[in-house]
Amino acid sequence: MAPASVRRPPYKDFLQPALHRRFSTTALILLAIAYVYAIGLARWNSFLWSWFPIGPTGIRAAFLWFSGSLILILRIAQYHPGYRTSDSAYDTFLKHYRNFSTLETIVTYVFSAWLFAQVYLFSRPKDSGLEWVTYLSYDRQRLNEKAVAFTTHFAILGAYMAIRHLYLDTDRLLLGVAKPSEGPVQKNNSSDVGTLMKKFWGEMPTIFSQSLHETVASAILTFIIYPLFLRKAVWRLSLFFFRPFFNLPKTNYVPYSWPVSFSSLISMVLASIMLLIVWIAGNTAFTMFMVKEPTKDQRPFTSGSKDPNGSLLNGLKHKKLFYRCFAMWELALIARDFPERRKAIYEDIDRKDGPAWSQVCSICLDVLKSLETNIGNYGKAPEPVSAPVAQPVEEKVRTAPPLKEDPIYLGGPARRRNFRSEVEKVVTQVAVAPGQESHLSPFAKRIVDAAKHQLLEVQKAATGTDDTASLVRSWALKGLRKWVGIPFRQEYRRRITHAVLGGPYGEPSLYINAAYALSMLTSHSLQEDKYGNVQRDIATIIRTLTNVTKKLERFKEGFEIHWTDVEAIKECPEVDAILEALREALSTLIVEFGPYARDLRLTLTDMRLAREAANFPEPQPKMDDLLDLSQWKR
Repeated sequence: MAPASVRRPPYKDFLQPALHRRFSTTALILLAIAYVYAIGLARWNSFLWSWFPIGPTGIRAAFLWFSGSLILILRIAQYHPGYRTSDSAYDTFLKHYRNFSTLETIVTYVFSAWLFAQVYLFSRPKDSGLEWVTYLSYDRQRLNEKAVAFTTHFAILGAYMAIRHLYLDTDRLLLGVAKPSEGPVQKNNSSDVGTLMKKFWGEMPTIFSQSLHETVASAILTFIIYPLFLRKAVWRLSLFFFRPFFNLPKTNYVPYSWPVSFSSLISMVLASIMLLIVWIAGNTAFTMFMVKEPTKDQRPFTSGSKDPNGSLLNGLKHKKLFYRCFAMWELALIARDFPERRKAIYEDIDRKDGPAWSQVCSICLDVLKSLETNIGNYGKAPEPVSAPVAQPVEEKVRTAPPLKEDPIYLGGPARRRNFRSEVEKVVTQVAVAPGQESHLSPFAKRIVDAAKHQLLEVQKAATGTDDTASLVRSWALKGLRKWVGIPFRQEYRRRITHAVLGGPYGEPSLYINAAYALSMLTSHSLQEDKYGNVQRDIATIIRTLTNVTKKLERFKEGFEIHWTDVEAIKECPEVDAILEALREALSTLIVEFGPYARDLRLTLTDMRLAREAANFPEPQPKMDDLLDLSQWKR
């Protein structure tokens, strides 16, 4: 319990320094890779200056490291917890393609690739054939298209990897869960830096294989896009930038020779692999280190606060989903591994907003109840925005008679009807009274009827039915089964994840850790809660877990497969993990508090429904009870 005068540090004061340390670890990994690259690109004219970090090698390593660290800066700016929830990939595209983050991703990748290409080009010897300007004689200078094609390839590579980054949602961070452990608490070394470093270096073969695959894909794109669409424009743009500094020809004609030789192709492939290793290794290390457990020196983040419970509650109530997820993860770890912090939560009863346990219980229950809200809101149209009430306008009193609307020429002779006037009359009648019968001529009607009949005959021959909608659907299904239709498929897993987790992002660990934290805090309260505050909320917790579990299970069983889901795989690991956590939490509460159900004001119906929701076996009567019952019947 913290005094009222003690300042409560916000949760982000503990999380952000930890994230900075993890970012620094990832940046050091990229620096090591960049330094190895810088040594490999050295010309080895001098043994000392070829590897000495204070010199050309160090400068080259700094530029290479900055090229890779741009992607880390992008990840810092755009990371988010959980999945992008939507019904299809096309729906995701419509939601995000106008965002500034999309443009930022493409520009960052292209600039990073361009910078790496320039460092590689300036590190090559003069006889490599990749210099920007070649000298045919003393005063005859020519722009080298090999360097232009090399740089353009890296720009295409950057755009390709940016699109892949957005499509695969590389910015996603999936946080861990604190699952209850059986037996004594053991020290967890899975989040140590040394363990994670071994895990990262074990991923290097996969990183190299993926880099080789993406190099081949980007090279194919370059050989298609560059000669057909970009060659003339890039050549003229390069001449525009180099002419102020070199004596280049005035003509803008593209050279007749092919801009890629065998040696330049080898350099292009080698440099692409090097850059892709930097990008993929950086993204892998960032994702791996950023989702470490919220602990420091084997203690929870908030243990160093002057008011640990207050800082933890601040994180649980934070507006940003990322902070709430980390705080809930820390709460679940406290409930499982740290008895001192559990006791501090039980005994903290003099807070301004209520006891710490009451606030923790309310927050966790609200998180679990939000699953019911998400399910209820799925598929509903958004509420229309109420229009502002118009102010009544006082009607002005007319002081003059209204203007006449009679024809101006009334006394003239009657005009003789002609074809043009009749057509105008028919068009006016159709426009004014569109509900009238059709004015088409019998010949036009016969043409329309013949076309409809011919279309129905073709449809019946193709599908065996006269239903036009079925014909359109059959054509759509043929397209959905091909790779072109993948973005338009509304797959079962994607749709039910969107329905259960809500949007625009959904993190399953938030709900899983909330269920585990409640179950472990309540079960440990039997020995550690000396005030008995927890037992007053046991009935509410069991009923809430029962209702949420049964509703989520019914929703999952009744959720149908969309007609565009041609694979029809009815599986969703995310929802299954949430259901498993809810059932485990209920089972724990049934085992621990089942004997005290009557004292906790839980009816037999409450316990029966809880057992059904948790798939918990019904209690079997004891043998002594059966003997007593048989004697009574006699």
